[in-house]
Amino acid sequence: MKLERSSFPSDSNKIRADRNFYNAFTKGFRLPAILLTLFVASPRADVAEVPAAGAAPAVPVMAAALLPAVAPAPAAVPAVASAAPARAVPAVLADRARGLSPQVLAMALDAVSCARSRGTSGRDDLLTIIDYTLPSTEPRLWVLDLARGEVLFHELVAHGQGSGENYATRFSNVKDSKQTSLGLFLTGGTYMGGNGYSMKLQGLDRGVNDRAEERHIVMHGAWYVSPEHARRQGRLGRSWGCPALSQEIAPQVIDTIKGGSFVFSYSGTDSWYQTASSSLNACGAAGAGDGMTAKAAQ
Repeated sequence: MKLERSSFPSDSNKIRADRNFYNAFTKGFRLPAILLTLFVASPRADVAEVPAAGAAPAVPVMAAALLPAVAPAPAAVPAVASAAPARAVPAVLADRARGLSPQVLAMALDAVSCARSRGTSGRDDLLTIIDYTLPSTEPRLWVLDLARGEVLFHELVAHGQGSGENYATRFSNVKDSKQTSLGLFLTGGTYMGGNGYSMKLQGLDRGVNDRAEERHIVMHGAWYVSPEHARRQGRLGRSWGCPALSQEIAPQVIDTIKGGSFVFSYSGTDSWYQTASSSLNACGAAGAGDGMTAKAAQ
């Protein structure tokens, strides 16, 4: 029997419809199937192993093909360095001068720079700093070799009787006050006096410490400056305003810094920073007067 094409119109339509349905059905599930594959293949975030140091986390091949290319993170940009103090100091000095505040060091350098700009000449290789914000029981005098970036001395130093007990809190430029003076000094000559080998100090800040020679403010050794005395008394003994060192170390320090090097005496609570003639304020040094009181210097 000969079969005509028209004998199967309904079958052909059925096959075509089934094919169309199948294609539509499978096409509709392709995206969910891919997502399901990724979900199963990818590690769960809450149970993922930590990759070994330096190793990139594993990414499924299929996921890698679908993920957009990501540019590598830029290298960290170093913080902008703050403005350098007036005189550059070897960086190693900051590490070696343990206990010395970087702010105090910067202020001392600014004070020296200002004094030089006003015509004061002095040695540029050495700088002595005394930080009276520290107690007398701690070493608070540093002699710095600026040329080599070295700390030559880090010593105990006494303050005046009128300045306080363990901490120096009062400062003066007045004769017979028995108080320590702040500011910038220039070292002078040496002599043998009532306190043995001593060194003169010239005060460079008018109205703040410029009466140092008149007051006989000198650097010398003293029996009451020692770790033993500090342990027994809870503080060092006190001078009549002089920066007194131990008898053992005083001659060495004096011979190192005598004859025209700078000494900077600092306290964070007094007024001389805002005095118009001070070595910090006269040149508009950065940080001069920050957080300081405004009472007038005695």
